[in-house]
Amino acid sequence: MTRPIMANYLRSRRRKAGLSQRELARVLGFLTENQVGRHERGVLLPTFLVAISLEIVFRASTSELFPGVYETVRQNVEERLDALERELQESSARGRKAALIARKLEWLWERRNPDAVSPIS
Repeated sequence: MTRPIMANYLRSRRRKAGLSQRELARVLGFLTENQVGRHERGVLLPTFLVAISLEIVFRASTSELFPGVYETVRQNVEERLDALERELQESSARGRKAALIARKLEWLWERRNPDAVSPIS
C-alpha cells in the first residue's frame, strides 16, 4: 500500500525565495539536500523542529506550508473529538466524575461554538 502524497508548498516557497535545495538544507542544518527533496515531494514529513524551522525561514505557518497534512490531521482529530464527545454523553457517572464529564462536554461545546455563550454558564 502506498502512502498518499500530502500537498505542500515547500518547493514553490523555496523557489520564490531563490534558494536551491542545497541552500535550504544548509539553513535547516541538513547534511545534504536529499531531505529537502523528500519533504518537497511529500515522501517525508518534517520533524517538529524542522517544521518550526520552515515556519521561520518562510514566515508561514505549517498549515500554510503543508495544507494537505494539516487537513488530514484536522479531520482525524475532529473525528476523534466527536467520538470522545459521544462517549462522554453516554456516560452514567455520578458525583465528582459527573462534574468532570460535564466540564469536558462544556469545553467541547465551547470549542465548536467560540462566539456563543455557554449553555451551562
